[in-house]
Amino acid sequence: MGKIVLVTGGARSGKSSFAEKYAAKYGKRIAYVATSQVFDKEMEFRVRLHRQRRPADWDTYEAPFAAHEAVREAAAGHDMILFDCLTVYISNLLCSLEDIEDSGRNYELVKAACEDIVKAVQAGDATLVVVTNEVGDGIVPMNHLAREFRDLSGLANQLLARQAEEVYLVTDGIPIDIKQLEYKL
Repeated sequence: MGKIVLVTGGARSGKSSFAEKYAAKYGKRIAYVATSQVFDKEMEFRVRLHRQRRPADWDTYEAPFAAHEAVREAAAGHDMILFDCLTVYISNLLCSLEDIEDSGRNYELVKAACEDIVKAVQAGDATLVVVTNEVGDGIVPMNHLAREFRDLSGLANQLLARQAEEVYLVTDGIPIDIKQLEYKL
């Protein structure tokens, strides 16, 4: 059964760099599931940086939607899958909806998407390293979409953290294994 490793932290905390090093250290045949879509120069720059850091022998799967299918496909031929990133994936899902107002439906959509990713990796033997963001530590956003994104990102992080064997919080480029520090009630 596949293993999940969750890597979380704030923006520009070093999450992706740590996840890439983790994948390179423990994986032999590595797949990269990329969830971003390029709509502007800023995202184009970020994607270019990620591509430049990625070794040429890693197989890339572009998956802004239905990422669980890319995970399942990658797991068939790889022992390590780097999924970067969960919060971008959630943003893609929410922004694809015609109407964002149904919080119950949005919750079920994100919950099902996370469960599908978990099932996809557990069906194989690969390790899935999931990069995500901690977005709920700031102020309460003024608009509904931003609040939905914040809340559902937190939900997704919790769902995957429960399934993960390892959870790392990266801050200032320093990874901390928070699953090791977990207080169990």
